[in-house]
Amino acid sequence: MNLQQLEYIVAVSRTRHFARAAEQCGVTQPTLSAMVQKLETELGVKLFERNSQQVSPTQVGQKVVKQAEEVLLHAARLHDVVEEEKHSLCGTFRLGILPTIAPYLLPRFFPTLRLEHPETDLHVVEMKTEALYQALDEGAIDAAILVKVGERKSIQQTTLYYEQFMAYVSRSNRLFSAPTIRTADLQNEFLWLLDEGHCFRDQLVKFCRLKSAQESKEHYTLGSIETFMRMVESGQGITFIPELAIDQLTPTQRELVRPFALPIPTREVVLATSQEFIRLAVSNLIQKAIIASVPTKNLTLQPMQQRL
Repeated sequence: MNLQQLEYIVAVSRTRHFARAAEQCGVTQPTLSAMVQKLETELGVKLFERNSQQVSPTQVGQKVVKQAEEVLLHAARLHDVVEEEKHSLCGTFRLGILPTIAPYLLPRFFPTLRLEHPETDLHVVEMKTEALYQALDEGAIDAAILVKVGERKSIQQTTLYYEQFMAYVSRSNRLFSAPTIRTADLQNEFLWLLDEGHCFRDQLVKFCRLKSAQESKEHYTLGSIETFMRMVESGQGITFIPELAIDQLTPTQRELVRPFALPIPTREVVLATSQEFIRLAVSNLIQKAIIASVPTKNLTLQPMQQRL
C-alpha cells in the first residue's frame, strides 16, 4: 500500500469514473485500474462496484476512502510544515474563489503577485460557497476567497475588504431616472438574478425581500453577472453588480449604475482557511497583496453600510 494508491481510490470515489479519475491523477486508465485492483487484493476486499453506468464505493470501500482522504491530508501537511518552518513561498498553493468575486478582484492583484513571486505556484479555481467550504474541509484547496455568511467551526476567516451591492438599471426602466434605489422600488421589477447557491443572489433576495426572484429563475438559469449586464444594456430589466466591478466599466456603462439608498447592502469578503492550516507565509502574502489592491475606503465597514 502506498500514497499513490490512496490518491487513486479517492479520485475514483469522487469522480465515480475510472477514466476521469485517471485523467485527474495524470496517469493512464489501465495503470490506475491495475493499482486499485492491487490494493483491493492486498486488503482482501472489493472497494468499488463497477457497471456500465458508473462506479460507486462499496460499504467497506466508503470507509477505506474516508481513511485514505485523512492519510493524504496529513501527508500533504508534512510538506507544509517543512515549507512553513523555512518561511518558504515555494511550492503549489491552491486558492479557491467565488465566481462573483474573481473577475473583479483577481486582475487587481494576481498578475503583480505572479510577477513579483514566481517561486509561488498559485493555482486558482472558481467554486460556489458550499463547494469552497467542502474543498477546505477535504484539503482539496489551501485557502478560499469568499463572502462571509456566518461562522464555521472548522474554518478561520480573515476580513479582506467590504464592498457595496450596486443596481444596474436599463435605460428603458422607470428606475433609470432615480438617483438611488430603495428596496421597495424593486418589488414589481423584472430582475436578472443568479441561480440558487450563489451567496450574491441569496443575500440580495433576503435583504430586499424580493418577491420577483422566482420570475428571473424561470427565465434564465445558470447565468453570470456579465451575462445579465449585457441583458440590461440591451434594454431589459435590472441586475446587480459588486462595487469593484465599476472600475471595469466604460463611461456609457457607468451611466446605468445606481447605488442603494440607506442602509447600503454590503458584503464582507474574507480569506478562509481550515483550522489546521499551516502555510501562513503564502496566505499572508496573498492577504497583503489583496488589501493593497483595493481602495482604502473598502477596508472598513462604513456607518451607512449594512453588512449582509
